[in-house]
Amino acid sequence: MTTPLVQAHHIFGLRSSVVNNVLYFDDQSIIYPAGSNCVRYNVDQKWQKFIPGSEKSQGMLVLAFSPNHRYLAVSEKGEKATVTIYDVQHDQSRKKKSLSVNDLHAQEFISIAFSPDSKYLIAQSGTPDWTLIYWLWKKQKIIGVMKTTTNTNPIYQISFNPQDNTQICLVGDGILKLLRYSDGNLKQTNFQKFELQNFLAHSWMPEDHIIVGTDTGKLYLFELAELRWEYTMVLDVRKSASISHMPPPPLPEAKVSAITTYSKGFMCSAGPGVVYMFERGEEKDTFKKTRAIRIPQDPYSTDPTHAEQQEISTLALSPSEEALIASTNKNQLYSITLSSAEINKSELAHFEFLCQSFHSNVITGLDICIRKPLVATSSVDRSIRLWNYETNVLELYKEFQEEAYSVAIHPSGLYILVGFSDKLRLMNLLIDDIRTFKEFTIRSCRECAFSNGGHVFAVVNGNVIHIHSTTTFENLVNLKGHNGKIRAIVWNSDDSKLISCGMDGAVYEWNTLTGKRELECVLKSCSYTDLCITPDSKTIFAVGSDRTLKEITDSQIIREVPSNDVAYTCVVMSHSGRMLFLGAANGTVRSMKIPLPVKSEWNEYQAHSGPITKMVVTFDDLYLLTVSEDACFMIWKIIDKEGRVLKRDKEVGHAEEILITKSDLQEKNQLTLELKTRVEELKMENEYQLRLKDMNYSDKIKELTEKFIQEMESLKTKNQVLKTDKDKIELKHKEDTVLILDRHAKDIEDLESVNNQKLMLEYEKYQELQLKSQRMQEDYERQLNEMDESKIQALEELTEYYETKLQEKGKLIEQLQEESRQQIKESDETKKQIEEDADREIQDIKIKYERNLRDEKEANLRLKGETGIMRKKFTSLQKEIEDKQGEIEKLKSEHQKLHGVIRSLEKDIQGLKKEILERDETIQDKEKRIYDLKKKNQELEKFKFVLDYKIKELKKQIEPRENDIKEMKEQIQQMETELELFHKHNAQLELNIGELKQKLKATEAEMRKEMEKVRNVESVVKRFKTDLYNCIAFIQDPKKLKDSVWQLYEKYVPQSEVFEIAAVDSDIQKEFGRQRNHLEKSIATLQKKLLKDTEIHRADNVHIMQENVALIKEINDLRHELKVARIKVHDLEVALGTLKKNKKPCAVDFKDNCSRNAVTRLNFDHESERIIELQRLEIKQLQEQNQPKEDVQHQSSGILPAITI
Repeated sequence: MTTPLVQAHHIFGLRSSVVNNVLYFDDQSIIYPAGSNCVRYNVDQKWQKFIPGSEKSQGMLVLAFSPNHRYLAVSEKGEKATVTIYDVQHDQSRKKKSLSVNDLHAQEFISIAFSPDSKYLIAQSGTPDWTLIYWLWKKQKIIGVMKTTTNTNPIYQISFNPQDNTQICLVGDGILKLLRYSDGNLKQTNFQKFELQNFLAHSWMPEDHIIVGTDTGKLYLFELAELRWEYTMVLDVRKSASISHMPPPPLPEAKVSAITTYSKGFMCSAGPGVVYMFERGEEKDTFKKTRAIRIPQDPYSTDPTHAEQQEISTLALSPSEEALIASTNKNQLYSITLSSAEINKSELAHFEFLCQSFHSNVITGLDICIRKPLVATSSVDRSIRLWNYETNVLELYKEFQEEAYSVAIHPSGLYILVGFSDKLRLMNLLIDDIRTFKEFTIRSCRECAFSNGGHVFAVVNGNVIHIHSTTTFENLVNLKGHNGKIRAIVWNSDDSKLISCGMDGAVYEWNTLTGKRELECVLKSCSYTDLCITPDSKTIFAVGSDRTLKEITDSQIIREVPSNDVAYTCVVMSHSGRMLFLGAANGTVRSMKIPLPVKSEWNEYQAHSGPITKMVVTFDDLYLLTVSEDACFMIWKIIDKEGRVLKRDKEVGHAEEILITKSDLQEKNQLTLELKTRVEELKMENEYQLRLKDMNYSDKIKELTEKFIQEMESLKTKNQVLKTDKDKIELKHKEDTVLILDRHAKDIEDLESVNNQKLMLEYEKYQELQLKSQRMQEDYERQLNEMDESKIQALEELTEYYETKLQEKGKLIEQLQEESRQQIKESDETKKQIEEDADREIQDIKIKYERNLRDEKEANLRLKGETGIMRKKFTSLQKEIEDKQGEIEKLKSEHQKLHGVIRSLEKDIQGLKKEILERDETIQDKEKRIYDLKKKNQELEKFKFVLDYKIKELKKQIEPRENDIKEMKEQIQQMETELELFHKHNAQLELNIGELKQKLKATEAEMRKEMEKVRNVESVVKRFKTDLYNCIAFIQDPKKLKDSVWQLYEKYVPQSEVFEIAAVDSDIQKEFGRQRNHLEKSIATLQKKLLKDTEIHRADNVHIMQENVALIKEINDLRHELKVARIKVHDLEVALGTLKKNKKPCAVDFKDNCSRNAVTRLNFDHESERIIELQRLEIKQLQEQNQPKEDVQHQSSGILPAITI
């Protein structure tokens, strides 16, 4: 068998990143980019033809169509920026020319355009050059180059004037330039006299007018550089019903991203999902808005208003101006017939899908049905779509709230399995809906597949494969063994085996009944991406990151086929087992025959602009289906060498059954009955109304016939009267003609005499002018003679100068000749070789000087020619001087006029500046509001995402959280018991402190008594000292001294109290010492106990406080999460209409208990801290009171013994 061939049959998708991505070929067909091709699509007959892109291209950027509807220009990105031109009228759309510039550093052309006669092409390069290139493209000749801007001000669009090949317009960020091509150069013709803005799009109008749109929704009409008309878009914000309960999005901003003109005016995009039609107004250079066309809401989406928020990137008008097509940034094509829009001006005009809606983001999943010609695709754009690959129609689609990563369709075509980001869902395919009937808790399932019999299905969950029953939904087997993520799974033909491959470099063959691994092939250096198996289940073909195709049999890699530095992403085999198809990361498709030949042979086809994600061959081996990251779905026909479709041995008919729920069927039956009754009622009403109308019309006809008969008679009478009037007028007219002829003859004679006089005067003037011209000729002849003489003198001087130079050079030649003779003489003495060298040198010198002489002669001749040219230039310059003087006078008068205009314009500018300042202030306020609203929107979106995620997590975490809460309650109770113990301990401490206070009071009383005693003793001592001092005066007289001493003894020491005082004093001292020691010891022990208790209590208190704070935080977090969850659940139940009346009070009771416990705990902590602080203050006060008493005791203990002595 030869290498299989495939042919592109149909493609679903659009590349919205391409500029100018919709073009009308004729009234019935359009051209748009999809994948790596340009598609020519017939709107009426629904067929497609493909224009393939270049092989080495990195993607299309811009499209342009010639005005003669023959050539298509495509700008492609690559190592060099290139523009490829195709002849579209040719059947195979063969490539005509490829244009590029060698010295250009840019890798892309961002805008291109054909001239009105389709002979020239202009292209604007991107960064870093920003060069405009003007081509005569059929000869590949560059006739003009100009640098237009810098990186800070990019250009968005360029175009030719439709009536002038030499006039070009450029618009960009702060750029509006008009260029003119003349004398091989491009020059700017307009000088900007207005405030520059970010101009996004423009279009040429009749009479060299240009309509330009900005990113702020403003329209400007320019004639050259003069502003003729200005308009500011104001969007009509409509309230639309939305299912979602999120806050409404911020108001859309007006933005003119596309403009196209038509015979009555122009049409432009005016913001998200809106196109405005403008027609010429009654005044010159004015336009009025007549119609608004909107993108309709999508009823199959979770939020229908999202479709209205699409930005329109391109507008295309049919040549007959009957239809308008718009492309959006979400890869969608919309159309509207303008005739119907004009008829229904009173109603809102809406776009419709051109053919069907396409995916707007990466397509992640693809699967095919055996019993029906259906294909299911899943995408990151959250949609599931069902396509019919035989009729090329979108059968069914629906958008969901989560992204879809994988899809599998049941062989019967009645069920579909989809792996969403949150769950795996098994859904029914109804007649007009996709409804979930079973959910599995498997997140982000990347691969899933039904068995060929449909009785079981396999699902990938990370590195584990789950096999479930389709009828009971039980998990039959779990296949564990992969160490990395599983990238592909395939069932064999009899469903007894399942083959898987993963990123860990392993290919395993599993027994689906026992769950055991039967065969394995591990290559850790390769990360596998896809695999397939032959119908006999003996050979596996796998592709991966090492860029080879591996053939595996009996756990051994038999053969590796290199891919020539192309990474394979997909592989699929036909059901016949004779064809193999491979998808690559560069978007190409390769076909090989099985068994693989010795030499690697394949056919390669340009398919997509991004990596191919999935490939499938239909059950009858007639079609190959591919999807890619470029959001395109492509259908290929599998053909033989002669272009015929391959025929299968057995043809299986497709099933026609569909699913419908009982309630839907009853509703539809009721609707049909109601409609039938309504039709019958309408028939009766119509018949009755027709009868009434017949009666009315018959009466009106009778009245009209009578009126016409009366009018006919009146007209006859009028006709006779008019005939008589006509005869009278004819007679009057003849008389008037005679009078007029007489007057005319007299006037002719008068004019002849006047003209003769004027001729004489003119003849005299003519003679005077002749004389003046003769004088002027004589003056010019004199000047010419003078110039001739001066030039002759100059020539003579030049000839003399050059003759002197010739003589000098002749002398030099003679000297050189003499030197050569001397060299010849010397050379005779040297060898023969030196003679030959000298001769050669002499000849070279002669040739040089002869050339110099020739050059001088030629220069002389040139100078003579230049003198003749100078004469001619002199005469032309004199004429130009005269013309310029006349122009100077005209310019002076215009200058004065312009000064007056400038003054008036300056006044206008000042007024406009004031208005601009006021508008800037209002704009800043609005921008601030918009910015705040955007911030709020972002925060709300984040909040929504967090809430959705938390609801999912809380549903799973409620049970463990309840257990945690119980444990926390027990901990709180334990801590409360501990706190009660601490309170009892504190009460005991307070009692001890009270006893100590009483003891201190008693000691203070005793101290006071002792202080009184001390004072008395001190007074006695003083008196004793004075008496003793007096006694010392008698120290010389012993008798008197003895008497005085005896008096002192009798005075201060009575005999009856001597012994008592001594005994009392000794007892007091002993008791005082004992009490003092006891009190000191007790105070020391109490201080130690207080220090220990305070440290222990402080540590326990800190520990309790930390635990309490952590628990309070957790309780507050849980309360906040429960509040949010309850609000969200309440909102969701309201939205679904299933809000229950009797709510469970568990969460509320739990929340109240938590809050009460937290409050009690906080109160206990605050009270304990307050008590401890009061105790500390009392202890400090006691210590301060004890210190002076101890000092007094020390003093008293030192004084009392002295008294006893």
